[in-house]
Amino acid sequence: MKLLSHSPRKTQQIAGLLARTLMNKNFSPPHIFALKGNLGAGKTVFVQGIGKALKIKQKILSPTFVILKEFPLPKNANFEKFYHIDCYRLEKAAEIAVLDFKKIIQNPKNLIFIEWPEKIKKLIPQKAVWIEFKVIDKRTREIIIK
Repeated sequence: MKLLSHSPRKTQQIAGLLARTLMNKNFSPPHIFALKGNLGAGKTVFVQGIGKALKIKQKILSPTFVILKEFPLPKNANFEKFYHIDCYRLEKAAEIAVLDFKKIIQNPKNLIFIEWPEKIKKLIPQKAVWIEFKVIDKRTREIIIK
């Protein structure tokens, strides 16, 4: 599926649609999302839209320097915890192991969004949904969900 966004607000609205789908209790949604794209392509803006739709109270910023941030989710959600992971600063995939990455991704009650997943590609499960962000021009982004 390919979508076009012409503003950060629209990117967050698209993310909100995905979040509402994930909260639908009538099906077993995927729980791992790999967000690929250049700097400034809209990955963090997208995750902020997910967080907003999930009613996360804390401000979601890129966890570039801490690598991983965990947020509790409301009790009525399909998921218990929301993880925002940013692998930009990692040099080797093994570096994420110290953060209990394998344990986090094995729990289907964890909703996980990973920026710069190509840095740890061999650790990303095959069932993960890949979302690619392409810069079309200064304001336009193409969002490709695979």
